[in-house]
Amino acid sequence: MKNVLIIGASGGIGSALQNAYNKNPLYELVNTLTRSRDNFDITNESNVTRNLEKEISIYDVIIVATGGVKINNDDPEKTIKRLNSDAMLKQFSLNALGPALVLKHIHKLIPKNRPCHVIVLSARVGSITDNHLGGWISYRTAKAALNQILRTSAIEIKRTHPNACLLAVHPGTVDTEMTKNYTTHPRVSSQKAANDIINLTKTLDAQDSGKFFDWAGKIIPW
Repeated sequence: MKNVLIIGASGGIGSALQNAYNKNPLYELVNTLTRSRDNFDITNESNVTRNLEKEISIYDVIIVATGGVKINNDDPEKTIKRLNSDAMLKQFSLNALGPALVLKHIHKLIPKNRPCHVIVLSARVGSITDNHLGGWISYRTAKAALNQILRTSAIEIKRTHPNACLLAVHPGTVDTEMTKNYTTHPRVSSQKAANDIINLTKTLDAQDSGKFFDWAGKIIPW
C-alpha cells in the first residue's frame, strides 16, 4: 500500500487530486495540508517547518498543488510598464519560495530505497524558451524560478534518494477560479488535470527527475 501527501488540497486541482487518490485502492494514506483546514501557510517558513516536522509518514507521492495568478487584487501585468514591486514579491513568495520551503524538508518525507514522486505545479509561461508574447512578468519569472528550484533540488536529492523522481509539471489550462478571467484557451476540468498528473507518476521515473513536463508527458524547454 502507498501513501500520498497533497499540499494545497483545497484548490481546484488539489481537491480533485485528493478525490482521485481517495478512490484509488493502492493508496492507504491520503494526507493533505491546506490553509483553510490546517492553517498551513506555504509562504511562512516557521509554519511550513512546524507542519512538515510533525509528519511521521513516508510518502510515495508528494504533490505541491499551491500557486496563484492573481494575489490579493493584483492582476498579472500586461507590460513591464505596469510592474509593481510589492506584487512581484508576492508572486515569488507564493509561487517560488513556498514550494522551495517544502522541498527543503522533502528528504525526510520520501523513501530512500524505493521509487517515489515529488511534483510541483508549474506553468508553461515559466518557460524562457517558449516565451514569445511577453507580459505577466511577475508570474512568469516566479514560475521560472520555481523550475530552477525544482531542478536544483532534484540534483541534490538524487545523491541520497537515487530512486526519487522530482518533476515540474504544467497541468494545462484548468477550469478553476484562478484561470477563468485570464485565458481564452480551451480549459479542462480539475478532475482530468488530476488524472493526468497521476498518470505521470505511472510513466515517469528517476531517469526523468529534474525535468519540466506538460500534462501529457511531453518535455517543456526551460
